[in-house]
Amino acid sequence: MNKSELIDAMAADAGISKGAAKKALESFVGNVGTTLQKGGRVSLVGFGSWSVSKRAAREGRNPQTGKTIKIAAKNVVKFKPGAELDGSVNK
Repeated sequence: MNKSELIDAMAADAGISKGAAKKALESFVGNVGTTLQKGGRVSLVGFGSWSVSKRAAREGRNPQTGKTIKIAAKNVVKFKPGAELDGSVNK
């Protein structure tokens, strides 16, 4: 399912226009992103939670040349599924 298919499904399920569903989805994504940028955590009971984790700098290898390269440290977003979502996928 892509973004436009999700918007269509949200509009149909909620009985709202596609424009309203698009605004709702964009608001959700924007607020999750803003919270994670501030170092916060977003948790939806039953669905899952998003958090930010720090990945340390490390050395890697260029697969074409075999040379060692330095990979910079960065923040990464992690998602942990909730029990209901995990259960529905693993039936």
